[in-house]
Amino acid sequence: MAWRDGKASARKLFLFMASIVMGIGALVSIQSFGDNLTDNISQQSKSLMGADYIIDSNHPPNEKVAGIIDSLGGEEGKEISFVSMVAFPKNGATKLAQVRGIAGDFPFYGSLETEPEEAGSLYQSTGKVLVDGTVMLQYRLKPGDSIKIGTSTLEIAGSLKMVPGRSAISSSIAPAIFMPYDLIEATGLLQRGSRVNYSYYFLATPSMDLEKLYEDLDPVLDAEGADMDTHLDTSRNMGRSYSNFGKFLNLVAFIALLLGCVGIASAIHIYIREKLSDVAVLKCIGATRKQTFLIYLLQIAVLGIFGGIAGAALGIMVQQLAPLLLQDLLPVDIEISISGTAVLTGVLLGFFMAVLFALLPLVKTWFVSPLHVLRAVERPGRSSLGVRLGIIGSIFFFILLFSFWLLDDINYSVAFVLGILVTFALLVGLSSLLMRMLKNYFPLKWGFCTRQSIRNLHRPNNQTTTLILAIGVGTFLISTLYFTKDILLSKLTVDRNEESPNIILLDVQRTQTEEVADAILPKGLPVIDNIPIITMRVHGINGQTISEIRKDSTSRVGRWVMNHEFRVTYRDSLIASETVRDGTWTGSVSSDTLVPISVAENFANDARVKVGDRVVFNVQGVLINTLIGSIREVDWGRLQLNFSVVFPEGVLEKAPQFNVLTTNAPDEATSASLQRELVRKFPNVSIIDLRQMLNIIENILNKISWVINFMALFSILTGIVVLIASVRTSKYQRVRESVMLRTIGARGRQIRKITLLEYVFLGVLGSFSGIVLSLVSSVLLARFVFEVPFVPSVIPFIVLLPAIVTLVVLIGLANSRSVIQSPPMEVLRKEVS
Repeated sequence: MAWRDGKASARKLFLFMASIVMGIGALVSIQSFGDNLTDNISQQSKSLMGADYIIDSNHPPNEKVAGIIDSLGGEEGKEISFVSMVAFPKNGATKLAQVRGIAGDFPFYGSLETEPEEAGSLYQSTGKVLVDGTVMLQYRLKPGDSIKIGTSTLEIAGSLKMVPGRSAISSSIAPAIFMPYDLIEATGLLQRGSRVNYSYYFLATPSMDLEKLYEDLDPVLDAEGADMDTHLDTSRNMGRSYSNFGKFLNLVAFIALLLGCVGIASAIHIYIREKLSDVAVLKCIGATRKQTFLIYLLQIAVLGIFGGIAGAALGIMVQQLAPLLLQDLLPVDIEISISGTAVLTGVLLGFFMAVLFALLPLVKTWFVSPLHVLRAVERPGRSSLGVRLGIIGSIFFFILLFSFWLLDDINYSVAFVLGILVTFALLVGLSSLLMRMLKNYFPLKWGFCTRQSIRNLHRPNNQTTTLILAIGVGTFLISTLYFTKDILLSKLTVDRNEESPNIILLDVQRTQTEEVADAILPKGLPVIDNIPIITMRVHGINGQTISEIRKDSTSRVGRWVMNHEFRVTYRDSLIASETVRDGTWTGSVSSDTLVPISVAENFANDARVKVGDRVVFNVQGVLINTLIGSIREVDWGRLQLNFSVVFPEGVLEKAPQFNVLTTNAPDEATSASLQRELVRKFPNVSIIDLRQMLNIIENILNKISWVINFMALFSILTGIVVLIASVRTSKYQRVRESVMLRTIGARGRQIRKITLLEYVFLGVLGSFSGIVLSLVSSVLLARFVFEVPFVPSVIPFIVLLPAIVTLVVLIGLANSRSVIQSPPMEVLRKEVS
């Protein structure tokens, strides 16, 4: 019976199966790609690091660290790296780059892809450099041209096409310059205060246990200001970095699946209403409740299985596009393969979701009375409240379990389910309120076509709620993504007024401060800030030294606090990005016996300190006792210099230090001219143009946003499928209405106008509701998560709203063509038969 009845009803249910196919396809493609990414990161972890393990530090190794390196058999390769301005004499251009001085055959895994190909193996022996390929194209450079790094001018051996472990995004922020290790000293850039990293690369022997080696050596190296990392750590860290992005995309796909399930529930609701007479007949001839229920449950179960299989196949095809979409964001080459886990998950999910969402309408067959076949007006018995609540509870429990599986955090999972519940409830409530208001308060003086289209929204068997859900949730998702992107960009805006710095000069030595200022002022530019910076480390917290804290297994002090070399400033006042949250700000002191300092919330939280606690800092061999006088909230998203630790004036003035100067260049030409002159006169000074940095950040966010919007497209497509299916499911009802209208004299043009107005109302209400809900959610995100003011964009209102409405109308009219063209006699004969 299930098979025979299903064949006859296949066309009615096909499009609703398609809505599940879209959701499963999105989920399988993302999960399968995520599995491939994890496997590839694990397999290529050695290539990402270039070695089996490294020891690195931001200062030359001391005697103990050097002894550890020797005990390991000595390094196979070493590197000095730092960020600096480089100049190209050919055209006078300058660029902020990551200079890497290499010794040895690094990388030991993977390879440097260069052009010409032999440049990667010859640049060290020939005393030449390799320059990032994009920079070569940008500044029209070719092998044989020269590059100035500090006080050294070197010949370019070739361009770098691929560097292990670096993505296109990281290369755009600080492109790599490879040069021989022995030539670094001659550049004159290794000065006091310079931010330099020393790395030593090792190959592991076949019998070496890297996990055990790490456990033994890392604590010892930490105590000496060094650090050890293995390729296994690289794999784990990168996996965690990309897992959050993957989880978010999984939720986007999951929402598409939920939207499809709403379509399934609606389809089965209408489908079962049409089958109630058949169920009554079956019961009259002896079929039991269980048999009639199982007939239609089997149909839905098979529908879910086939939907899951088809969705998995679609996901596998879409997965092939993932490397193209994400290639600029990933540091590894992805080899695509089919993930059995993702495919099995998709198939099972299609089955369970289809059955769960169909149970609520299906349970009506259980309570149909045989009298229903004799009395056409007999209403089917309603299922008990307990049964309905049990089914609804099962649906949300399943959603909660699945979201927990995706997010691995019960709080986020509960918040997600509540958010879905609230959004759906608001949209359902809004549609119910609309139908009630239209039914009771709609003006009777309006034209016939308008009155008829409005009444269609609350007629029996209407699809108003389903369509508003489909349109509203899809619009809500896309609008929220757009508004969230605006929030992220608002945290990274640069003020455009003349008093706000847009150029930062780093690593200015104390003796160069006046000369650098004299180079800025003649150009008519202001010196906005002259910030002194002193490097120091935490020596002890509340009477315990860092060594003692490391040995204390119960300590919860953050590792970075113990290992980090802090860059600290001193001043007498707060800046715009800071607010005192606890304690009292102290701007100056006359004694350095116990110095009241101000720390940022991130330092206070990770160091486990509060106002009144004591911290001892090691300032290049001199210990300074400090007292936490205040704790600041710092807006780290603002593109300006912020500090975790700020001293008052009167303590650090005589300490070894370097300075950071800021200015404001009104246009790109002035900025380029200033940078060229400063690099020529002061090669050790690094220059950051905040406008260029902002453009890079915006490009990154745009690429991520594009990927997210691509996945969100599945939700929109699912909504479209549900929309088409909803119209087709109620198609016969529309044919009957059309016949009745045409019988009493309505013309085809009037019927088309009625249909047009109905879908305009549905499109406007659904899309406008979705945008308004997304606006509210974005305001809450900005207020409680990002803690920034939010000025909404009008783009969703002027672009997305009319686009969705137009799409809804076109689909509605396209699916209503046969309704209008059906001859009245054909329908009347069907009614008689």
